[in-house]
Amino acid sequence: MRIQIPIHFLLISLLLLMRVHPVGAVEVTQGMMLSNSCAGCHGTDGKSPGAIPSINGKSPEFITQALEEFRAGSKPSTVMERHARGYSDEEIKMIAEYFSSLK
Repeated sequence: MRIQIPIHFLLISLLLLMRVHPVGAVEVTQGMMLSNSCAGCHGTDGKSPGAIPSINGKSPEFITQALEEFRAGSKPSTVMERHARGYSDEEIKMIAEYFSSLK
């Protein structure tokens, strides 16, 4: 007795076994995810479309210091103090590294 397997079953099985990497795939980092909340004011990828300062390409030291000063309340702000208070030191470092890597 001969077993016949439908061709569509074989094709689906082969596709499931293959590792497919989409063209242009980007690794999503924690820093990238955390930076999404910044886009509303500072623009996509930190490139501000208006009066809010751009943070794209700034040094990690600059961004870290600014966020730490906002968090401590030693740097005047409208909303940044409230935003910065929500981040740990490690999260601030990840955000700073993410924005500094953008050119």
